Amino acid sequence: MNRQTSFDLPICLAVEEDAFFHSDEIVRRYLPEIMGQKTIIISEEFLIGIYKDKITDISRDFGNAEIYAMGSASFDEAVAIAKKVCVEDIKIIIGIGGGRVLDTAKYAAHISKTVYICMPTSLSNDSLASPFSVLETYGKARKTIECKIPTAIIVDTNMIINAPVGQTLSGIGDTIAKHTALYDWKLSAARTNTRVDDFAYALSRMSYDSVYHCDEKNMQSRVFIRILSRALVMGGLAMEIAGSSRPCSGSEHLFAHAIEEYYPDVKISHGIAVALGSIPACIFQGQDPGGMLDFFKTYGLDVNPVSYGITEDMFADIWEKARTVRAGRITVLDDIKHDRVQLGEIYSRMVEGI
Repeated sequence: MNRQTSFDLPICLAVEEDAFFHSDEIVRRYLPEIMGQKTIIISEEFLIGIYKDKITDISRDFGNAEIYAMGSASFDEAVAIAKKVCVEDIKIIIGIGGGRVLDTAKYAAHISKTVYICMPTSLSNDSLASPFSVLETYGKARKTIECKIPTAIIVDTNMIINAPVGQTLSGIGDTIAKHTALYDWKLSAARTNTRVDDFAYALSRMSYDSVYHCDEKNMQSRVFIRILSRALVMGGLAMEIAGSSRPCSGSEHLFAHAIEEYYPDVKISHGIAVALGSIPACIFQGQDPGGMLDFFKTYGLDVNPVSYGITEDMFADIWEKARTVRAGRITVLDDIKHDRVQLGEIYSRMVEGI
């Protein structure tokens, strides 16, 4: 994969305690020219209720910005927001929420060519800084669509510490899955006679290493939150530099996409799904998954498929469908036969945690 001739980087990455309460000061520090311009805050109804004081405070700091409760994380919703922004001469979009909100706001800002400020309430995946948005298209079908990365990213460590533990575990899973994604990227480059971008590869590897080798094991410590925040941003920047999602997405992501597309009733977050997928992916690649399993146990990330209602038959079918969900994406799955016996053994090992 050849590096793009140009790429964007966020102007601001602030990871601070109580950052939401002085977000205007942070923006003024990095982007003084946009202060005073018409702004809209995008979030979801339930988040607006939970974080009413903080969101109201942010609205006041940005000239009594309109607070907009989006209806869905869809392409149509993003286009509707972009239309509103253009018609009403709004110059700044602030997205406050999880991945659904951030992807929708990010794509709306991309379409309307406005400044986008990303303010996550959880760290569930690396989409907060990636050049892609995952949006619903028709019904429950979702598509990954290219867009511009945020102008600024503001992470309030207190918000993340108080977020549901499952969302932080999801962000950890999405980060650790880069180990198998990078293997598949190299494999694909060798098969297609293309080049792995060294800088994008290094950033993605640093993202993985910073969390995998982190001495701080407490997910609610500010040290760990800062490390995870920066790791997820590094993953997003690796994709921006590479011009594709290859630095962060391999066979383990195909597994997750197959769940999303063919088993939408399975209640599992994206990051946890790729964590599950990374264990078999390691084995398919000839790598030892032991270190990864130990890591997940340390943080209490459950990779037992039964915990998510995934039976052995479903597990095998998901891996069969994973081969087809992203046509043209070369991974280790192109090199292995669909072996039900091997998949059954892997499933049993994951159930037993060995």
